[in-house]
Parts: sequence; structure tokens; C-alpha cells
Amino acid sequence: MSQFIFETTPKIVCEQGASKQLGSLASQLGVSHMFVVTDRFLHESGLLAGALESLAAAGIKATVFSDVLADPPEGSVVAAVDLARNAGVDGVIGFGGGSSMDTAKLVALLVKTPQALPEIYGVGLARGPRLPLIQVPTTAGTGSEVTAISILTTPSNEKKGVVSPLLYPDVALLDSLLTLGLPPRVTAMTGVDAMVHAIESYTTRHKKNPLSDSLAVRALTMLYNNIRTVIHNGADADAREAMLLGSLFAGMAFANAPVAAVHALAYPLGGHYHLPHGLSNALVLVPVLEFNRNAAAPLYAELARAILPGHDFVNDVQASDAFIDAIRALVSEMPFEQDLKSAGVPESDLEMLAKDAMNVQRLLVNNPRDVSYEDALAIYRSVY
Repeated sequence: MSQFIFETTPKIVCEQGASKQLGSLASQLGVSHMFVVTDRFLHESGLLAGALESLAAAGIKATVFSDVLADPPEGSVVAAVDLARNAGVDGVIGFGGGSSMDTAKLVALLVKTPQALPEIYGVGLARGPRLPLIQVPTTAGTGSEVTAISILTTPSNEKKGVVSPLLYPDVALLDSLLTLGLPPRVTAMTGVDAMVHAIESYTTRHKKNPLSDSLAVRALTMLYNNIRTVIHNGADADAREAMLLGSLFAGMAFANAPVAAVHALAYPLGGHYHLPHGLSNALVLVPVLEFNRNAAAPLYAELARAILPGHDFVNDVQASDAFIDAIRALVSEMPFEQDLKSAGVPESDLEMLAKDAMNVQRLLVNNPRDVSYEDALAIYRSVY
């Protein structure tokens, strides 16, 4: 008998144009002054305008923090918390990609229950309560709107996470119209990021369960079938919605069945060189799949049968190989850098990166196959 615990965001709204409902949703949560966390580009582009108009129409005051940085540093989060507390807000909206949503989670927590960030890195160390929280993703990638983790960059350039059920928002709002303007490169990076979430959740060594499995397979199928479409025709709102849903399903899966070596090797790339998280994942994805080939062959075979229907595979080995080949082919088509050298990583830093990856044991322990320092170094070298 399967024994597991599954948690997720309690309310999910998916509708084209749904951002116009933000005022109503905020009112239902009893909010009168909303703190909107976003980045400068989204604010200046006007994409936030509809959301702010909806809040105003509902009589809800809004204070905007638009200084979110990629791979949010601790200082940026502290600045947002200070502004929110001084403004006297009683609710938070995360509007943007993973960095905005991760920042919003911690603002909602720390304004209501002040705590020092270094003291709550890890699992279950944060205390509540928090302010009401709504998450509005504008990229299809991180799934942060349905995860209980916020990843920050420490002053020593380490990626660390606050992990707590307190970080699940009250509402996740999916509006594919907000993603129509995403350029192909960002679309590709975030889409592959979501695919990694689905793959690693399905093959994780710990907490794998029937619900997470079902969500991961559905997520990967939707993402694999739509990513090429949204890259070549970014105005396809239905395909964009499929990507958002795929990202959300993958987020729900890995929030309960955690990711592994791809993320562990990606984190040092983001921490040291500030590469976008999706690109960091994409660069090491195929080498990690190849590294895991023997240990995860039956599971890769199941994923192959999901994304490559109609193929009559002789056995799991053939199906597993076909899965890796399909992912390799897809990644090679994506409009982003294909190796560490092109991404600006010095070859002399590979040993340092491998050492840093070994510090991410909370993720490495989930990998289907044990990863040593030598293994990590070989993976980095293979993609240089």
C-alpha cells in the first residue's frame, strides 16, 4: 500500500484574462493593501497594469516593489520586507517569474513573522503565520506558484532554500495572456526548466508517489508537445496555456517528490555566474540523463512511452535510450547556449563547480544513482 503526504496550493485559477480577477480574489482574502512583488521590466512594460487596475477597482490599495533581481540575493528580499512593513500592507502578490514569486513568499512570511533568513534556511525551520499570498506566474517554468520553497543567493554566492508549507500561496493564478510577449530564448529556458522538474520528480529516489507520478507524466507530455510551438509562435495563447499548466503540474509533482542531480549541478552555475536557472538546468540535463541511464532505465522507458506514443519499443533499454535521444534533440533545438563555454563559464572553474555541487546533498540524495565529486566533474567537462 502506498503511504504518502501530498500538499499543494489550495486554490488554482486558470483562465485567459484571469489577472483581471485579482481584485476580487484579494477581497476574498480580506486584503485592503496589497504589496505587489515584480521586476523592473514587467513593471515598465505595462504588463502589470491590468492587475493594478483590478485591485484599484476593488478598492484595494497597492504598493509595488519592482526591484526583484534574478537569483534573489538576501539583501533584495530584506529590502522588500522593509518596504512592505513600512507601507503597512496586509497581503502580497508575486507577479513574474520564479525570482519574483520566491521573493513574494518570503515577504509574506517575514512581514507577518519576522525571522532572520540565515536561521530559516533548510526544511521546516520557518515559523508562521504569514500574510495572504497570491502568485501570478508570467513564465512557464519554475512552478513556484505551487511549491513550498524559496531559493535565495547568499552573500557567499551559495543557493539556499527556505522550505516550509507556510510558503504555499493561497491562490495560484494562471493567465496565459501574460506570457504572450515572452521572447523565444526565455520561453525555451523556462520550458526546459519545467521539463526537468517533471523528469526529476518522476525518477526521484525519495517520496515518489502515485499523485506526483501522474502529475509529472502529464506535465512532461504537455511541455514536450507544446514547447516548440510557443518558441516558433509565441502568440499562440492555447499553447502558452498548456505550457503554464505543464509547469504548474510539474511544480506540484516536485514539491512533493523532490528534484535531484540536474538541479544540484545547476545551482553552482546560477550562484557563481548568475546564469538563468532554466539555462543552468538545460546545460547539464542530458549528461545527467546519460549518467543515470542504467539506474533509471525502467522509469525513462515509461516517460518515453508517454512522450513518444506509437513507438513499438522492444524493451525498456531501447525505450530509455529513445527518451534520452528525444530530450537531447529537443534541447539542441532550443535558442540558448549549448555548452558551458558559450555560457561564459571558465574551464578553470570546473573543479570548483564540482566541489560546490557536492554541497547540495539535500538534492543529490534524491538522484537515482549516487553522484561523486569525480562524477560531477566529468559531467561538467562533458558539456564544456
